Amino acid sequence: MAATPADASSSSSEAVVGGEKSNKMITLISSDGESFEATEEAAKMSVTIKHMIEDGCADDGIPLPNVPAKILSMVIEYCNKHAADADDTNKHVADPADADEDDDNNNNNASAGEKDDLKSFDASLVAVDQATLFDIILAANFLSIKGLLDLACQKVADDIKDKSVEEVREIFKIENDFTKEEEEAVRKENAWAFNE
Repeated sequence: MAATPADASSSSSEAVVGGEKSNKMITLISSDGESFEATEEAAKMSVTIKHMIEDGCADDGIPLPNVPAKILSMVIEYCNKHAADADDTNKHVADPADADEDDDNNNNNASAGEKDDLKSFDASLVAVDQATLFDIILAANFLSIKGLLDLACQKVADDIKDKSVEEVREIFKIENDFTKEEEEAVRKENAWAFNE
């Protein structure tokens, strides 16, 4: 379910509030002025937004000056998917902390297909160009969405795994400011790291 710019109350997504379903929607405003609607449940996946909601700062929309519309739509899509997954995982358990291990194992086995779908969604979300991936990392960090930050950073780590120093420099556009002698000294001091 992709996020779309807000329009006149056409959205009827449900959020969980106090254990009951409600239609509470939160307006998020991107750095380029575009408004998006998100369920309160999805919006609260961001610690930053959660605190703003709790402080009563969400009534007129929440401006996100560091998140452009293109990235905000991706962030909302991630939060919608993961909030729905968290709700599905816990819907048969009144208090997830009270569930015993057998219930957890049954829930995990029953939703293996859903978990595969979520992993597939996550992989496709971060299968983007480098600039977009870095913007996702910046947004996830600014909004304090740990799962999304971990996902995007893991994608970067996977992209540079088994690459040479020169390839990593090229990927990150890092200029080598070492002289030949300095570089050789570093390679000798840290020979274990340069086994090629």
